[in-house]
Amino acid sequence: MSKIKGKRVLITGGASGIGRLMGETALEKGADALVIWDINQENIDATVRELGRKGTVHGYRVDVSRHEAVAECYAKVKKEVGDVDILINCAGIITSNKTFDQCTEEEIDRTMAVNAIAPMYVARQMLPDMIRRNEGHICTIASAGGMLSNPKMSVYAASKWAAVGWSDSVRIELQEMGSRVRVTTIAPYYITTGMFDGVESRVFPLLKPEKVSKQIIKAIEGDRMFLMLMPWIPMAYHVMRLLQGILPMRVFDWLVGETLGIYHTMDNFTGRRK
Repeated sequence: MSKIKGKRVLITGGASGIGRLMGETALEKGADALVIWDINQENIDATVRELGRKGTVHGYRVDVSRHEAVAECYAKVKKEVGDVDILINCAGIITSNKTFDQCTEEEIDRTMAVNAIAPMYVARQMLPDMIRRNEGHICTIASAGGMLSNPKMSVYAASKWAAVGWSDSVRIELQEMGSRVRVTTIAPYYITTGMFDGVESRVFPLLKPEKVSKQIIKAIEGDRMFLMLMPWIPMAYHVMRLLQGILPMRVFDWLVGETLGIYHTMDNFTGRRK
């Protein structure tokens, strides 16, 4: 039996990209209700209308970087839908490919708020109820950029390093208290959702959102603690981390950053165009 079947699933950033695809997969697996949180009302309306053909879908416009808005919307969800069984923190942004000295205070604040702080605000609302029921699952979509430094995305990387550290620390806290609430941290390579338009990856192809969304749902169903998603070879990233640990830093920079081209993936980044 699917872990999703009969459960209420809430996805932030659920009206587009892999958030929307994961919502569709959850409904196909028998989710009792899908709750979408997003900032774009037009996308919310379209997603509720289209995914509503597959099951029960509720859409809410909420800025997850504002804790008052998160608390207010969660109270509404509990009243109108019920307790959330599975939370997927998927909302995320990247503002530019500027070097750090060129980033504005607004870009720094917004990136950290949406990518690092918002998942905490959202989980902080739902986790106490999960602990009380002694069941539930929190999945946070971080990034490979939260595990490996990369130029021209320093603020984004910082936000994702924070998300990885927070998410996995919560996993250990729950484990040590003997709770049955599970935590999964996902760290994918670049995905072709439009968010990373312009990225040029010399060796590793960008990931396909349809496959990524299914892999994430599978990880939740399998109670995976951590999943790194890289193209071709699943262990490629772990090999990279091993090299990072044993090679002198300058040699690693030359091999991975320059030879494999990782440090130049963001050179021609444009991002999603409206």
